Amino acid sequence: MRPAIKSGLLPVWRDRDTLQIGIDSRRAIALTGMSQAAFLIGLLDGSRDRGQVIATAAARGIPSQVTERVLTLLAAGGALDDFPAGTLRELPGPLRARLAPELATASLAHGDGDGGARFLARRRASLVWLDGERRIARAIARILSAAGVGAIRIGTGGPASVQPTTTSARRGGADRLAVRGGQDLGDRTRLAGSPRPVRRPQAIRPPDLTILVGRTGPELPARLVRDRVPHLAVLASEAIGVVGPLVIPGKTACLRCLDYVRAANDPSWPLILAQLSTRRAEPPACDAVLAMAVAAQAAAQALTAIDKAPAASAAVNGTLELALPDWRWRRRTWPVHPACTCAVTPSDSRQ
Repeated sequence: MRPAIKSGLLPVWRDRDTLQIGIDSRRAIALTGMSQAAFLIGLLDGSRDRGQVIATAAARGIPSQVTERVLTLLAAGGALDDFPAGTLRELPGPLRARLAPELATASLAHGDGDGGARFLARRRASLVWLDGERRIARAIARILSAAGVGAIRIGTGGPASVQPTTTSARRGGADRLAVRGGQDLGDRTRLAGSPRPVRRPQAIRPPDLTILVGRTGPELPARLVRDRVPHLAVLASEAIGVVGPLVIPGKTACLRCLDYVRAANDPSWPLILAQLSTRRAEPPACDAVLAMAVAAQAAAQALTAIDKAPAASAAVNGTLELALPDWRWRRRTWPVHPACTCAVTPSDSRQ
């Protein structure tokens, strides 16, 4: 373990004796009595283990107990990371530099002391499938790729439509797989400094999360519920953006639950819903800013589901909605509908 001041926190002097780590009061801490120990702060860059930090500081006349005290105070104040050296060694230099803002943000936002290593490991191990409207799907994919998600695929018809091939490529942690009826992310999402493609057979596994962009028929969401694949609905039309619900099959409200509620409020909804499977407004009322705002919110909820757990997302049993010209997101709650069978497990249905 290698102690380091959390990335993203700038050390500044409040006076000759007081060092402040961070600028905003919601993140910053201040240490007094630091005038004789300023050299120590420069050692906390992750390049030395704890013993080396203490020994180097002692060689410059800083007593070991002072170093230990400073390290303890920094850790207690949430300003110190102990980033696992093994994780650093696993990341190529260019990739580590590219993901540095992601690590710094995760470490600060969630208060972990590992420099974001836990979140990075979960993201790199995750597979996300995007299905539906390509404009927003590609924007979501670019954000997820930049955030370090290991494998991202765009297609149509859901993950079950993927056909095995003998050609795949590992690009800096992102799998690139030829799909039937779909499309891979291409070179634009290749991580800087990653190795060239390697041809080898690729086993297909279920995605950790499927993101459904745009209106979709009932078959795909029903299949995702049946196969127990978490999925997030995303829609932008009529100058309104909607992210959610994030469906955890068997536990939370599904897309059919929402239709049951709408039908109860509007008896004509089933007829309208049937027409939506074959008709749509052209052009869609979704400008560039709305598309990017929806993509960013969808990516944020997807990363929350990956980093923590699907249930941690604000889109569980709800939708996050943005209706122009008001640019404030609002949450709308959608409960599990008692008439829906989404909470029935396959074993229950056989009884």
